[in-house]
Amino acid sequence: MDTPKPVLFGLQGPRRRLLYVSLYELIAIVAATAGLSLLTGQSAGHSGVVAVAASAIAIVWNLVFNWAFERWESRQAVRGRSLGRRVAHAIGFEGGLVFTLVPLFAWWFDISLWHAFVMDLGLIVFFLGYTFVFNWVFDHLFGLPASALAPA
Repeated sequence: MDTPKPVLFGLQGPRRRLLYVSLYELIAIVAATAGLSLLTGQSAGHSGVVAVAASAIAIVWNLVFNWAFERWESRQAVRGRSLGRRVAHAIGFEGGLVFTLVPLFAWWFDISLWHAFVMDLGLIVFFLGYTFVFNWVFDHLFGLPASALAPA
């Protein structure tokens, strides 16, 4: 089981979630602005507005999803974050965003829902990998959340 020792320090509770969401979304806004600008041919300013809106939606979803995931995780007999659990986390998080972001992209870029979904596929693939890597690095730097640690 993957139980890394934190490189910096163990971080738990609301401070962990706040740091996690802030770092994740800051990097995500920069990446989404570049990606959307490239995919649509729109300016970075135009794409950046929707990237910030998507980030706000993602922050709310992040808080809700991670609360539910950690609640489920804390009730599992096997603790830690295996590869399978990390993959399930990334797919669940990104899958939930599709339901809100595709309509937003369709409206903002004045395209069909299908076109927005197809456009979003590139972002989904990027963010699946990004979410997985970000979580792995974050856990190695700050330690696992209490929900993933073996009882003392």
